[in-house]
Amino acid sequence: MSEVLEAGSPPALTPPPEEVKRELLAGYPTKVARKRAHHIVVNAVDPEGTVPEIAANVRTIPGIITQRGCTYAGCKGVVLGPTRDIVHLTHGPIGCGFYSWLTRRNQTRPKGPEDLNFLTYCFSTDMQEEQIIFGGEKKLRQAIQEAYELFQPRAITIFATCPVGLIGDDIHAVAREMKEKLGINVIAFSCEGYKGVSQSAGHHIANNGLFMHVVGLDDSTEAGKFRVNLLGEYNIGGDAFEIERLFEECGLTLVATFSGNSTYEQFARAHTADLNLVMCHRSINYMADMMEARFGIPWLKVNFLGAEATAKSLRKIAAYFEDPELAARVEEVIVREMPAVAALLEEVRGRLAGKKAMLFVGGSRAHHYQELFREIGMETIAAGYEFAHRDDYEGRRVLPRIKVDADSRNIEELQVEPDPRRYSPRITPEDQARLAMAGLVLQDYEGMMPTMACGTLVVDDISHYETEKLIELYRPDIICAGIKEKYVIQKSGVPMKQLHNYDYSGPYAGFQGAINFYREIDRMVNSKVWRYLKAPWQEHPELTATYVWE
Repeated sequence: MSEVLEAGSPPALTPPPEEVKRELLAGYPTKVARKRAHHIVVNAVDPEGTVPEIAANVRTIPGIITQRGCTYAGCKGVVLGPTRDIVHLTHGPIGCGFYSWLTRRNQTRPKGPEDLNFLTYCFSTDMQEEQIIFGGEKKLRQAIQEAYELFQPRAITIFATCPVGLIGDDIHAVAREMKEKLGINVIAFSCEGYKGVSQSAGHHIANNGLFMHVVGLDDSTEAGKFRVNLLGEYNIGGDAFEIERLFEECGLTLVATFSGNSTYEQFARAHTADLNLVMCHRSINYMADMMEARFGIPWLKVNFLGAEATAKSLRKIAAYFEDPELAARVEEVIVREMPAVAALLEEVRGRLAGKKAMLFVGGSRAHHYQELFREIGMETIAAGYEFAHRDDYEGRRVLPRIKVDADSRNIEELQVEPDPRRYSPRITPEDQARLAMAGLVLQDYEGMMPTMACGTLVVDDISHYETEKLIELYRPDIICAGIKEKYVIQKSGVPMKQLHNYDYSGPYAGFQGAINFYREIDRMVNSKVWRYLKAPWQEHPELTATYVWE
């Protein structure tokens, strides 16, 4: 797999990215263009890995059609929604309740009939005008009582939507009252949609709530020599199933996943793991940092999207544990899985090499999926996140220089102290320094831009107008984005891969997932259907005429 485009090597783009940036900004009023200019940068990586500064995690300019979601969507829909044995109750009008259903194709695998699974249900208090005027706490209590009596869940979570915050319902008081009455954990999340600049605020709120109210409740441990948590993997299309298979074959014990294919009990004993593995840095880095501070569990950034990335991540895990037997099993798994990957790559790379991709997806997907495109020889010419912070782009080295604005201060930063009884550093500072010298750096994320080619475009919080303009200027062979922009892109004659829920496909993680992705991209990019979007007379007019009086 040595023929792939190396990260950092500049693609030959026409028109040049500097010219494209100027044209994107030319369509805006002066004040808007001045703001958006900081969100659009031409990537450049110096020998030390330093990249240009990019503006991120600030409010979308009013009037711009954005791809972002709301705080409630990030809290309920992303982080907590995939947990199968918790009743997730949306407190708000039923329109908000849509996102309390299974909209992201988070899959789960109950172990038996006794294992609860509520993922296919939609729970909402269905607030009406009466509750908006006189308050909805009474209805919330009734809904919690009813859910408990009908389903006997392990726990109940409450998610506030915009009207709840505006009228002042005290969902936390209701949660405490019902927890005492029912004898199960009832947790409230003040994740009103307007509370942050994007769904990123909801991730932070969900992390805080889980950490304060669930993690550490159960000190029982699973048998296993190498116990890990997988953070920021939400089992879209079965990704977590494939990663779990690889872990089992390598001899790793998965204590908890936050939160694909997850259960309440897994969260409660997550603090017993030896290592946290972080997939989506943006949505879960808070949990990783807090578990390290309270329980002494270090975290390691991994990526299981892409065959080479998967192999690299498995080797990093083995290197951390420094166990020859584990390292040998990891190599056995890689040797067994890679031939099928290499055989398919040889087949599809001839049809895909040199073709252009753009990725504008949330989480870390705009970064991680570049690995998959690089493996099949495709060039990523533009990428960006919907809701990232600067450290997701530039790496965690910029954290000390990021200024906390008023919007970010809306989200509580927990002051976490070491647990007086259970704090146990899994690794000494000396061993951590030694591993770093060998190339294994813990508690770090390099960011997307240092691994992107120089001369490519990085666009934060891309707008509808900018998407259409980039299609017009660059005519990419494929775009990866979300559901809101999918059909507009396809109507422009460009194949669009939806990476929020995989368009009813997947998994794409691990070695088998990479094979699935290669085949699907080959099928999409080389499909003949895109040439038929224009009628023949639009492409090749054959009839001409004049008016009779001319």
